[in-house]
Amino acid sequence: MEIVDLRIMRGPNYWSVKHPRIIVLKINLNEYSGVLTNSLNGFADRLEQMFPGLYEHRSAEGVEGGFFKIVREGAKLSYVIEHIALELQNLGGMDCGFGRTMPSPDQSMDYVLFSYSEERAGEYAARAAVKITEALIKGTKYNLQRDIDRLHEIREDEHIGPSTYSIVAEAVSRNIPFIRLNKNSLIQLGYGVNQKRIQATMTCRTSVFAVELAGDKNATKDMLREGGVPVPQGTTVYDATELKKAVTELGYPMVIKPLDGNHGKGATINIKNWKDALKGLNEAQRYSEAVIVEQFIEGFDFRLLVINKKFVAAAKRTPAMVVGDGVSTIQELIDKVNEDPRRGVGHEKVLTKIKVDKQTNAILRDKELTTKSVLSAGEILYLKSTANISTGGTATDVTDIIDPYNVLMAERIAGIIGLDVCGIDVMTTDIAIPLNEARGAVLEVNAAPGFRMHISPTDGLPRNVAEPVIDMLFPRGCPSRIPIIAVTGTNGKTTTTRLTAHIIKSCGYQVGFTTTDGIYIQDRMLEKGDTTGARSTEFVLKDPTVNFAVLECARGGMLRSGLGFQHCDVGIVTNVAADHLGLKDINTLEDMARVKAVVPKTVVPDGYAILNADDNLVYAIGKELSCKIGYFSLDENNPRILKHISKGGLAAVLENGYISIFKNSYKIRIDRVADIPLTFGGRARFNIENVLAATLAAYVSHVAVDDIKTALRTFIPSPAKTPGRMNLFKFSNFEVLVDYAHNAAGLKAIGEFLKNTHAARKVGIIAGVGDRRPEDTIELGKMAGELFDEIIIRQDEDLRGASPEEIISLLTQGVNYYGEKEVKIIPEEMRAIAYALENATRDSFVCIFSEQISEAIKLVENFRVIQDRRVLVE
Repeated sequence: MEIVDLRIMRGPNYWSVKHPRIIVLKINLNEYSGVLTNSLNGFADRLEQMFPGLYEHRSAEGVEGGFFKIVREGAKLSYVIEHIALELQNLGGMDCGFGRTMPSPDQSMDYVLFSYSEERAGEYAARAAVKITEALIKGTKYNLQRDIDRLHEIREDEHIGPSTYSIVAEAVSRNIPFIRLNKNSLIQLGYGVNQKRIQATMTCRTSVFAVELAGDKNATKDMLREGGVPVPQGTTVYDATELKKAVTELGYPMVIKPLDGNHGKGATINIKNWKDALKGLNEAQRYSEAVIVEQFIEGFDFRLLVINKKFVAAAKRTPAMVVGDGVSTIQELIDKVNEDPRRGVGHEKVLTKIKVDKQTNAILRDKELTTKSVLSAGEILYLKSTANISTGGTATDVTDIIDPYNVLMAERIAGIIGLDVCGIDVMTTDIAIPLNEARGAVLEVNAAPGFRMHISPTDGLPRNVAEPVIDMLFPRGCPSRIPIIAVTGTNGKTTTTRLTAHIIKSCGYQVGFTTTDGIYIQDRMLEKGDTTGARSTEFVLKDPTVNFAVLECARGGMLRSGLGFQHCDVGIVTNVAADHLGLKDINTLEDMARVKAVVPKTVVPDGYAILNADDNLVYAIGKELSCKIGYFSLDENNPRILKHISKGGLAAVLENGYISIFKNSYKIRIDRVADIPLTFGGRARFNIENVLAATLAAYVSHVAVDDIKTALRTFIPSPAKTPGRMNLFKFSNFEVLVDYAHNAAGLKAIGEFLKNTHAARKVGIIAGVGDRRPEDTIELGKMAGELFDEIIIRQDEDLRGASPEEIISLLTQGVNYYGEKEVKIIPEEMRAIAYALENATRDSFVCIFSEQISEAIKLVENFRVIQDRRVLVE
């Protein structure tokens, strides 16, 4: 077995709109094609022994054990790979449950789809699942634990922490989108101008000044003391001499910790002698040259949480510990505690497994114990000097019993330091008693407090402490999204995108849009190239100046990684035609239509899908949608349009020479087609379709009719405005058209324009590439042979797998289908263009179908300047 193709989907995609984060595997089963699991002796038993957790996989049976039942009755091996990949991730601490297996058009190959939590983990699980399945078939040994350990490592490296995750989950529950900005915990909530950012539990509202202040423990303590808050007495030391003086002044027991420490790193508590004090100094100076020495306050460790000036939760924290039974060794007691199913590696579960580390060994040495020592029954041994959950500690929620004095104190502390999210560490015997009466003290103030102890306490009620964070960032009624119009189809996408963006911009919006030419923010190209994939979409949605997005979504991006957004407000499908068929198993027009349907399927229920009623495949997409639908057509009497508007639907049509919107029984005329520059006086009928789609998209986006009309008249097609889309150049005695049309459907659309254009001789510069079916290249040649009197065949720089001779042969075969035509072969594009321009006859029309649009336009413009000079001289 081998993996032929592996794709990581990051958004709604061809295989699943509902489950955007999936791995798509194409597997060649080779000699195991058609082999069922029940024909492999002992396979099911070996599988069950290796993965007992697969019993919980219900599969199509709908009950626990359903998967094993299907395997024993006989299942394809690709089906087994799917479930192993999911279970591997579950064993690695990542909850994944969606999977599907389907045949590929290629013989002996299958597609295996399964969800992932982290991309690298999903990819690793995919490759490991294939190896494991092969080992199970052959009955050979396999080191499963190695894979599980590796997946744990990947999860810890890649997964956002529980605190950040709780905020993200709360945002998602409110339909607030998010984008992960780096591999750490920097997260963008919302899109464009409405975005807010968090990192761990710090927010974009968190004051840098307050963070610096909280990090300076001495300054914090001084401010709190002056504010009447009980704090331990202490001082800062830099060496053993100063430490000796501090010990004399403060006395034992004491605490030593780094001045700039966090999460308990470098801290030593309850120090009772000089030897331990020196050890504490050395440990603290691993993290900070300046070291705090202060009184040790007797009592329990509590964390109070204040968000947006309001107290929200409190937890009692207990360091990692074991209780002796008079029989078991300390290591055995630790192992028993770690058997708790709530404990996992790192942050994967509610609690973290206890590890015997340097700190633990130091504690054991001080007590003259080892991990092999046996504690007496009921004896408590604390294994860590701090109560952090991340080192195996536990938490008990005490929110409901905290004294009002302590609540007020916590809120005052957050205000004194100036933190919007503030964690306050308190040591006291009883949090239900005012801190000043219980002789407790505030130990620290934290600028990025962990939420884990509150959202998943070991004991007590979980508290949704992420809710007030989102309330603070996005008060009720505050927008988080920006409107998104997404455009797809075989031809016309870029023009429709540009026109739509122009209309929206004309209304005062700050528009970001993507096309096959580049990424534009407020009409400025910030990145050049084919930018119609998910990364380009995120570029726009991350821009803090954008309040409206218009996104071109091409086939390649949707098949490669899916869309870059989960939902859009308007989804346009211009048409479906033969282009790139035969690639990535998209072999038919019906396959292509399913790819294009991904966009309208992401439209929100109250949004609109804008569909071409003149295209059978696009019209059929409407039957699968749950959003509102608006159709457009070049025929006002199209039965589909008449039926749709009779039921109260919305449509845009070419009506008596006008662009009109049909709404119920009303007809809203937008403008005369002849007055819209993009239609070239009505000759470019394919552009009329683009105008209809953009007009309807703008109308459902609440753009006023007069504003749409003005925008349509001010959108002037030109190399600057619409590069490579119907760029018309008039010379003194002939005309030149530069266009990106690269398939038969695009050439046909240009052909309709040419039929309405008078010319004594029509010349076409065409090319073919190797990633199209032979019949598509022949059809391109046929179209050219029908349209042009003279044809120049050039070559793209990348022939995509075919030889020049093969492409030229297929094109020539098509060109001569209707009879011999004059054909010239000039491989280099710029030379081909120069030849056509230099030899253009009077009243001729030269069509340049270009790959290098900007260079082609520049050459044509330069040639026109030279010709104009010649005319002046003559």
